Amino acid sequence: MGASTETSAFGVTHNPYDLKRVAGGSSGGSTAAVAANFCTAAIGTDTGGSIRQPAHFCGVTGLKVSYGRVSRWGTIPMASSLDTVGPIAKTAEDCAMILNVIAGQDKKDSTTLQTEVPDYVQLLETSIEGMKIGVPEEYFATEGVDTDVLEVIESTKAILTDLGATLVPISLPHTEYGVPVYYIIAPSEISANMARFDGIRFGSGKEGKTLEDIYKKTREEGFGDELKRRILIGTYALSAGYYDAFYRKAQKVRTLIKEDFDNAFEEVDAILTPVSPTPAFEIGENSTPLQMYLEDTFTIPASLAGVCGISVPVGQSEDGNLPIGAQLIGPQSREDRILRIAHHIQENMNQ
Repeated sequence: MGASTETSAFGVTHNPYDLKRVAGGSSGGSTAAVAANFCTAAIGTDTGGSIRQPAHFCGVTGLKVSYGRVSRWGTIPMASSLDTVGPIAKTAEDCAMILNVIAGQDKKDSTTLQTEVPDYVQLLETSIEGMKIGVPEEYFATEGVDTDVLEVIESTKAILTDLGATLVPISLPHTEYGVPVYYIIAPSEISANMARFDGIRFGSGKEGKTLEDIYKKTREEGFGDELKRRILIGTYALSAGYYDAFYRKAQKVRTLIKEDFDNAFEEVDAILTPVSPTPAFEIGENSTPLQMYLEDTFTIPASLAGVCGISVPVGQSEDGNLPIGAQLIGPQSREDRILRIAHHIQENMNQ
């Protein structure tokens, strides 16, 4: 869990562009493998940005699908109301090919949508001329956004304008509450989901004199620091005296964040934002949990709203070493729309 894979049981994943830097997380291993040409594509999971953020760090394309668009059967649940499974590849076209295969209803996952799955590849070439792309002011007023990131977004705006799209200023007023809301809801669901890892049916299964010993040893040795931190936060937020003050209130604000997106998509076809405030940071640079959590500032709101988003590589840092992506967010079940926009951006860049 987290934005860097530094808490992974297998050790940190290094960024192929600079081995001193992180590949992002939590799907950093999948993303680095694609970026390093170890494979053509990979599957990742995105709960609060874990496909989009590492795709931004590693210069590849990463798609977070709408909640319920792809079955999660076979994945270990983290936060059940947020988890999604999606493709990571070099291009939007490759992501569309994979989504054609993995999207759709699954009787083994009751959260999957019953809506029809379009041919994402066939729709890629449809022109984006006349489309309205929203640019939310809140995503650019945040402190700590790197100038390189802002410059890449400006260049993306220019590409979209050249392709005939119209940029529309919009507001997503509850954006600032995304991170605090997420870090109440997600740890609460993590706490509940991790309860099954008790060493009996799931977990490392350590020996002990009593059942309590087995539980303690299994969870002490099997869980890393970040997971323990989230379990503690979540258990506290769900406890009898604090449920209403924290979890219930967070769910109410989550509804407001979703309504922000619903209102925005009545005016625009898609939304353009940064993926993360900075390019890939150095291993060990973000030394506190809060610094790490703020890396998800721009990806979390779409996750809370259940809509789709894609990170598409569009530039590099000023020194030319580190890739930088742009995020496109679309309405629920309109992956075809953001894939099409991302595809046209990439085609335009290659001309």
